[in-house]
Amino acid sequence: MPQQPCIAVLDFGSQYTQIIARRIRECHVYSKIYPYTVAAAQLKRDGVCGLICSGGPDSVREQGSPRPDPGIYKLKVPVLGICYGLQLMAEQLGGKVGPGAEREYGRGTLAIQKKGKLFAQLPTKLRVWNSHGDKLLRLPRGFESIAHTENSDFAAIQDARRRFYGLQFHPEVAHTQSGEAILRNFLYNICGCRGEWSMAHYLQNAIDRIRSTVGNRRVILGLSGGVDSSVAAALIHRA
Repeated sequence: MPQQPCIAVLDFGSQYTQIIARRIRECHVYSKIYPYTVAAAQLKRDGVCGLICSGGPDSVREQGSPRPDPGIYKLKVPVLGICYGLQLMAEQLGGKVGPGAEREYGRGTLAIQKKGKLFAQLPTKLRVWNSHGDKLLRLPRGFESIAHTENSDFAAIQDARRRFYGLQFHPEVAHTQSGEAILRNFLYNICGCRGEWSMAHYLQNAIDRIRSTVGNRRVILGLSGGVDSSVAAALIHRA
């Protein structure tokens, strides 16, 4: 099967993980959600062209909080950390995360200091949506702050050389002004995606994959009436 460029979304338990994946697909780029435990080698085999680390309910300061394979930072693909994902990436690469003096929840104002590729063609001030208690206190080596909010000096960070980026706010939700444009900049300007994917492509690929797998054999489908089995039934019927 011809392989579509794929953005991997690592799920750290965020309520917004599915929204991140959907926003990427709305930009006509294929996305796939992986558990945060996925091995870097698997991502490499799958040929992902970029990674997004989702937010999550945990604190990176807690023992046993979710950690990805550190090998993801050696895949030489762009990485975008969102909320918990920013703090996690920064902490794993040598930065320091601590409790914020105030919890940032809800609407905030982002002041952009350096647009670069991530904030290209955007205003210098945006209304953004926050949901976090911790914040980044010290940048890892090689990173710089490119935007701040009322309570965070490191609301957006980058290591442009390695193509590592972090956002303390949530660009995937409708409450964030120009959130889709920020994600599109990451996909197009940084990951090099071209916006050629569509659900029609996915549908045909799925049908072709079923035909290739089944051949002239038979399939038994357990149809519960739920979304997953109903979609599977429709695809098998098409195939």
